[in-house]
Amino acid sequence: MLTSIRGLAAASFAAGLALSATPAFAETQESLSEEAKSDVVTVIDSEAERASEPVAADTANYQEDSPGFSVSANVALTSEYRFRGVDLSGGEIAIQGGVDFATDSGFYIGTWASSLDEDTVGYGSTEVDVYGGFSGQISDAVSFDIGGIAYMYPDAGAGDFDYLEVYGSVGFAFGPAEATVGVAYAPDQDSLGGTDNFYIYTDVGAGLPGTPITLSGHLGYTDGFLTFTNDGKAFDWSIGAEAALYGPVSLSVAYVGAEGDIPAGAYDFTDDAVVFTLSASF
Repeated sequence: MLTSIRGLAAASFAAGLALSATPAFAETQESLSEEAKSDVVTVIDSEAERASEPVAADTANYQEDSPGFSVSANVALTSEYRFRGVDLSGGEIAIQGGVDFATDSGFYIGTWASSLDEDTVGYGSTEVDVYGGFSGQISDAVSFDIGGIAYMYPDAGAGDFDYLEVYGSVGFAFGPAEATVGVAYAPDQDSLGGTDNFYIYTDVGAGLPGTPITLSGHLGYTDGFLTFTNDGKAFDWSIGAEAALYGPVSLSVAYVGAEGDIPAGAYDFTDDAVVFTLSASF
């Protein structure tokens, strides 16, 4: 599910607040997040997460600096894995984590993984994302991130499930507030039914002065194969807050959902939910 790219993007906050999340079913993207895997709930990536999402938020970051580069690792425990508003863990707790390698020049590579509900989602019990890209500052208040990500489901059943996506985002800082606008595109692939998928999103966040609390919001739009709607078009959303608890530990909560046309009696992957995520970062 932009922040490892789920952690960056999962990136976005959607990665940020456990929503951001991952297309673990051919119907699901956010990030990386976005911002390295920044995403909401990867959420609020991202996808960042994974575009969301493409780079990872909501995770514990262990960082070791060396001349010219840095290595970081992340872990998180979330009450429900949401990727671009879609439930990929069957409403169950998910364990997530990743590792990132970044150079001082802005290039990065990383990997991120999450547990899934194999009975509900049908993509096996594990999602593994591998991503790489380039990020930097255009000015003190404007940043960018571009890259590519592979979503893989190593223990899925017979058939094509893995797919590739490219992403890009621009971030803006306004004092204690920031906003990110990003896109992610998956070209025609067998795992997408021979079609493509386009995703656009925006994440906003602001710290409350004098407190350890950050408020965040996410709105995304999917046009293509990775939706649960009859016309292949769907909005997803989230709104939440994150609080620094002690040292590297933080706790986030987000209200997440997505549009979906779910048959009566079937499991609703897009039903609105409140998602809690416990993470650490240092």
